[in-house]
Amino acid sequence: MRRRHFVIGAIGTLAGVTLGPDPSRAAAPAPRSQGWQSVPAPGSTPPAQLRRVCAAGPRLAWAVGEEELGGPTGGRALAMVWNGSAWTKTGLSHLSHVRLWDVAGTGPTAAWSVGQAAEGHSPLLRWNGTTWREAAFPGRGDPDVRLTSVAVGTERRVWVCGTRGGAVRLLHHDGRRWRWLDPLPAPSANLYRVVVGPSGEVWVAGDQSTGSGWSGLVARWDGAWTVLPPIPGLRLGIADIHPAAADDVWAVGTEAGAGGPPGRPGNPSLSHFDGTTWTRVEAGFTLGSLSGIAGDAQGRAAWISGWDYQDRSRSTYLRRDGSGWTVVRGPDDTAATPYLNDVAPIPGTAGFWSVGMTSHVAAPPTEAYTERLGP
Repeated sequence: MRRRHFVIGAIGTLAGVTLGPDPSRAAAPAPRSQGWQSVPAPGSTPPAQLRRVCAAGPRLAWAVGEEELGGPTGGRALAMVWNGSAWTKTGLSHLSHVRLWDVAGTGPTAAWSVGQAAEGHSPLLRWNGTTWREAAFPGRGDPDVRLTSVAVGTERRVWVCGTRGGAVRLLHHDGRRWRWLDPLPAPSANLYRVVVGPSGEVWVAGDQSTGSGWSGLVARWDGAWTVLPPIPGLRLGIADIHPAAADDVWAVGTEAGAGGPPGRPGNPSLSHFDGTTWTRVEAGFTLGSLSGIAGDAQGRAAWISGWDYQDRSRSTYLRRDGSGWTVVRGPDDTAATPYLNDVAPIPGTAGFWSVGMTSHVAAPPTEAYTERLGP
């Protein structure tokens, strides 16, 4: 079942929204940017967006997404690389992709991406130091294989979540070979994110059908599957998770709700798992989305990327503030009204990257967009 990818890049769905801003919120002073700065990401063909970002260090990062959305080909894959001083668009004319979903990497030749090709299948890509090339794996080219997210762990182990044979699974590379692991014991599930935990365990997140809608889904693989209790909500999809420990897991996403006028924005969803139950936490705004979550150098959840429908003047973040979260706005030195899709740490520093697009509407002149915190 492939319901949506709205939780990472809800582009084009908000054109024509008639809900007005909250006057009381508009009158309140916006929190300071806390050091976030916009960084040019030139070369994308509008309309374009970056969906995910990862960094190997201050001088190497990758970002992926799509451009020419809504064109005759349905769009083209977009990839960029950071060299320590500038983002450069990566040539992908040798690939037939229409979009790239995710990227993960730890070194110059230890980066991976997954996406969707024009033929409909889901190739796996590896960075060779200069560009992206397709990699072989069991099931490559099969029409029932869909790859949705990728993570890289220690010793360059690679984890990919997706579907094969009608079942949600993990595809694992142990440094020597690829193999598909046991199916996730959760029927009617969709996965949008895979991350490696502090002890090497693997976490996945997405949603699961409830018959009348869907609830948030989080599961852990440590040689066998453990499916956590569902995160309750009205059509709730989980976009990202941060497992600081088995009893300290944060999940972010968007709750579509019970319906409403066409183009109605969803509600941001922030939940915490204490090892037994999920607790919903106030996001600090009520209309919009939460799309990514990143930890600091100590592994603690630190920053969340989001989009506040009622304050679109600048980008929106949540910053961990003790036991709670504080809304922080991005830079005001740009003409963009950004929609953020992801946030990721910069290893070896206290900095972070975020990516998205210059507007929430998937129409020209919307382009790829990035911001950076710290060095």
